[in-house]
Amino acid sequence: MGLTPRQAEILAYITEYSEARGYAPTLQEIGEKFGLSSVATVHKHISNLVEKGYLRRERRNASRDLDVVGQGGGSRGMARVPLLGTVAAGLPIEALDDQEEINLPEEWLGKGRTFALRVRGDSMIEEQIRDGDTVVVEARETARNGETIIALVDGDSVTVKQYYREGAQVRLQPANPAVPVLKLPEDRVRVQGVVIGVLRRFS
Repeated sequence: MGLTPRQAEILAYITEYSEARGYAPTLQEIGEKFGLSSVATVHKHISNLVEKGYLRRERRNASRDLDVVGQGGGSRGMARVPLLGTVAAGLPIEALDDQEEINLPEEWLGKGRTFALRVRGDSMIEEQIRDGDTVVVEARETARNGETIIALVDGDSVTVKQYYREGAQVRLQPANPAVPVLKLPEDRVRVQGVVIGVLRRFS
């Protein structure tokens, strides 16, 4: 069974927390991280992750009894994906090579190479891509009209937009009526990948 975006975010947080400290966060800590005031809501997410095989409960410590399946043995779990920098949801900005990695559920991986980028700007808010989010991208050189892509513009700047090919031009369409559309000759735009997921962190 697949994970909802919130379940994927919680699983990634538990994995990173456990790797850094050697034990899992408490339900209260998870709730604080994601702005969830109800422990019952957190418990429901955790129970779903256990049922789907991504977590297992251990009784070493009642408040920190979670293990990520795949860390201590097991077939399911997380994959490490490179976080390549920042992408603009607005006007193009330069991509940064931050040499970081993030944890993702294996089922979130694309068919080919998968990478992630942080989003800066709000031009894609109607597609639920917000400033500060992390987009998960399947590396591709082509896209279908209407797909949300990572576009390399003029060989040196990167943006996230919906893709439309219109004759000899490419329209990079924002999902925010306050942001202008980019219409460029096709030789100025290269598709770098297609967005296949969005992660949102709460701090």
